[in-house]
Amino acid sequence: MPENSPSPRYRHGEPCWADVQTLDVQAAKAFYAAVFGWTFQDLPTPDGRSYAQAFADGDLVATVAPLSPHRAALGTAAQWNIYFAAEDAAALAGEVPHAGGAVQFGPEEIGDTGVMVFMDPPGGGTTGVWQPGTHTGTARYNEPGALSWTELLTPEPQAAVGFFQQLFGHEVTEYPQDDGGTYSTLMVNGAEVAGIVAAEAPARWQIYFGVADVADAVGKAVAAGGEVLIAPEAEDDETPGATATLRDPQGGVFSLLEV
Repeated sequence: MPENSPSPRYRHGEPCWADVQTLDVQAAKAFYAAVFGWTFQDLPTPDGRSYAQAFADGDLVATVAPLSPHRAALGTAAQWNIYFAAEDAAALAGEVPHAGGAVQFGPEEIGDTGVMVFMDPPGGGTTGVWQPGTHTGTARYNEPGALSWTELLTPEPQAAVGFFQQLFGHEVTEYPQDDGGTYSTLMVNGAEVAGIVAAEAPARWQIYFGVADVADAVGKAVAAGGEVLIAPEAEDDETPGATATLRDPQGGVFSLLEV
């Protein structure tokens, strides 16, 4: 887990934002308010629906958005997305195929707030890219109620590491694991900003939000209709912060990190 928080205006290659796309925005708001104490501001989407900005003590930290009509019709489960800051999203999107990945969406200007791209690294794990405009990213990082860490679980970890290195220039640190594998961390200016680890397909990003007390937050989540996928556990003797993984009532999977 990172020891240093990204700067307020996130540097190229740093995770800067997370949002959840869900079938029921109002139900998701109620669930995450119960877990994190978030408050919300509802805003219209171009198609007449609404999304909600989530705030922790008045600071913008996430968005709860409706699934696209197509995905909603399919009954798709909710999904948390992670976004990496980019200096030039369009130029980066042009490099994605050369790095072994595929562009799924964009580059798309989102009003004056920024430019968005969605891409798949080799092995999968759809990843957002955000070139900031008026919206620079989460106002808090590695604090209770805010994005605190993210890691890619993928069947092709080394290919994914190379992909991110080519696109963002990440430095990499490798940590041997007890099972013989390696946990890789992507680094910007010497700070660890994200992890990559081997896992069975399908690839996916695991997004961690900070809480003051993991056990307490898990209890609130269960009371609000959430499901515990991985019970609270300490990381190791040197890093005592506990973690847990949950599924919200609409199917969105996220993790907690005691900060």
